[in-house]
Amino acid sequence: MTEKSDLLLAYYGDDFTGSTDALEFLTRAGIKTTLFLDTPTPEKLSPYPGIRAVGVAGLTRSLPPDAMEKELRPAFENLRSLGAPHVHYKVCSTFDSSPTFGSIGRAIDVGSSVFGAPFVPLLVGAPALGRHCVFGNLFARLGIGSQGDIHRLDRHPSMSRHPVTPAHESDLRLHLAKQTAKSIALFDILKVALPPAEARAELEKLLTEKPDIVLFDALYSEQLNVIGELIDSYASSERPLFSVGSSGIEMALGAHWAKRHLLTPVSTWQSPLATTPLLVLSGSCSPVTAAQIAFASSTGFGSVALDAAALARGENVESTIRIIVSHLRAGRHVIAYTSHGPAESPLPPEGSRLLGTALGIIAQAAVAQGKARRIMFAGGDTSSYAARALGIDAVEMISPLAPGAPLCRAHSADPLVEGLAVNIKGGQVGAEDYFASVAFV
Repeated sequence: MTEKSDLLLAYYGDDFTGSTDALEFLTRAGIKTTLFLDTPTPEKLSPYPGIRAVGVAGLTRSLPPDAMEKELRPAFENLRSLGAPHVHYKVCSTFDSSPTFGSIGRAIDVGSSVFGAPFVPLLVGAPALGRHCVFGNLFARLGIGSQGDIHRLDRHPSMSRHPVTPAHESDLRLHLAKQTAKSIALFDILKVALPPAEARAELEKLLTEKPDIVLFDALYSEQLNVIGELIDSYASSERPLFSVGSSGIEMALGAHWAKRHLLTPVSTWQSPLATTPLLVLSGSCSPVTAAQIAFASSTGFGSVALDAAALARGENVESTIRIIVSHLRAGRHVIAYTSHGPAESPLPPEGSRLLGTALGIIAQAAVAQGKARRIMFAGGDTSSYAARALGIDAVEMISPLAPGAPLCRAHSADPLVEGLAVNIKGGQVGAEDYFASVAFV
């Protein structure tokens, strides 16, 4: 069994796509990590010797605040009991949230009461993903692992029109202030750029004002090491530091620990075994995903349009399974999608659970009947429910694909699901040929 003192970090991701994002950057840093779908107990860690970080692929991004608190309080208490010096609430690098769904403010309120840390570091910038925070304002590239333009968040072609949590404000302090009454201070880009000793003095000066939350700017990847050093100095196993943000937290701590020679970053990866055709199940409304669907369809993928509303009602599931299985048995890669770009009639937030569960049931049948051994779920709001319905208990990284969306190996009590190659892709992830790259890697 892994001893408490072996763990460097534990995290709870607000959806599955964001959770595999953190899994990738921890694994790349040389930190053996396992991502669970339920909060692990020490007993659940025993089959995974040598792990240094644990994650939970949660689903709070799609929940209202009271339901979030019911989910998060026991999860945070359990993660604290594992003894890692850092516990991170992992959110999307586009800060998807609102006062009514996926409230990051409510997560901070709950985490603060559980951990009692002197302040909550908030780091959303993740330059490797095209996410840059400058003077508190978040900018995001259109697409991750692509060459899309960078937009201020409230003018982002996709995030400003998100069907559940549209971004109307790019200043994260103003955005977050609608979700929590806690005070928010900014450690701006000019302070981040200072030499480490001077940056530490500036942070100590800022903390004399006793802010509840400190938002750290980040423009360049090279600046993350300074941030990692700053926040790591406030963490211990006896008093874990609770932080909130994107995988920039993992990048920052990993860079700091590598600089101290505590880790050896991973540079070579195993080659995945040859597999049967790829099945893509997409609940994403992103224009990035829409372009990927169009490209895959033009290159020979079987294309199956899904009726999201009907699937959420439990209809058309069996007929959809028959179509998908016929493609798989013919040896054809297949993509089944609920939307080709922004949905004309978006599902209500609770529809994410119903639709995601239906997609997971379809995936389970594809594995059992179509012998599928490589599955991709596209869409953050549905993927957490789909993976649970498929029967996945945990995943570990096999190899990188696009930043934030690695190819993973599934672990499950179901022998048909155990060992599946799975990829969980957020709506903004990947270049136009992404599905083909996953199929042929």
